[in-house]
Amino acid sequence: MPEFLYGLWPIMEALRSGRRQPDQLILTERLEERGQVAKITEMAQEMGVPIKRVNKRILDDISGNGNHQGMALRVSPYPYVEVEDILKLADERGEKPFILILDLLKDPQNVGSLLRVSDAVGIHGVIMQDRRSVGVTNSVVAASSGAVEHLHVAQVTNLVNTMKQLKENDVWMIGMDVGANIPPLDKTDLNISLGLVMGSEGEGMRRLVRDTCDMLVTLPMRGQVGSLNVATAGSIALYSAWQARNWEGWAHA
Repeated sequence: MPEFLYGLWPIMEALRSGRRQPDQLILTERLEERGQVAKITEMAQEMGVPIKRVNKRILDDISGNGNHQGMALRVSPYPYVEVEDILKLADERGEKPFILILDLLKDPQNVGSLLRVSDAVGIHGVIMQDRRSVGVTNSVVAASSGAVEHLHVAQVTNLVNTMKQLKENDVWMIGMDVGANIPPLDKTDLNISLGLVMGSEGEGMRRLVRDTCDMLVTLPMRGQVGSLNVATAGSIALYSAWQARNWEGWAHA
């Protein structure tokens, strides 16, 4: 079934990545074609994508009253990959696997934020369970500012079994947790074949997921608040793992 992406950056990145088939670009009647909007319409025209003008109320309905910025794109479903594809990408780059594993996260904003950072640090893929968690919905694409359109994302039936399979491929499972006697993140060697495991909002990792981890780490804090939002904690951990690898970054114009 076709899906609708909304907002300038999600649409731009979907067109740039070329991983989905775009069927129609939809603009509000009064949207001016200048700046980023003009770039998107030019890309659509070059790709032969039909462009249609509609009343703003239609885009409000399509986006669930989200911030569509006067634009939506009808596309084919998100192209999930297999876990093997993620490992293959790491091998092709000649790098140690760097994978984010999400245990039943349900908030599109948190998932989108983590996916945006995942793209920024150059991870090889993201793994999530296909039941009881949010997938790559249009809300998640919007929250990631379209970054997920460039990522390898795998949905699996059983997260614990997948973690065990990754361990058989010499990928270490390191879970982010909170509590006493847990090694701090900044004292842990993250320059390894890494599966970084993040638990769900409020509940954290499920018991079997936690027990399958090779080790747990925590964020050291000196303030009065004892924990951080999962997206914030995960972003810190992702950047820490990137720095440990000494990968060079680059600046976008």
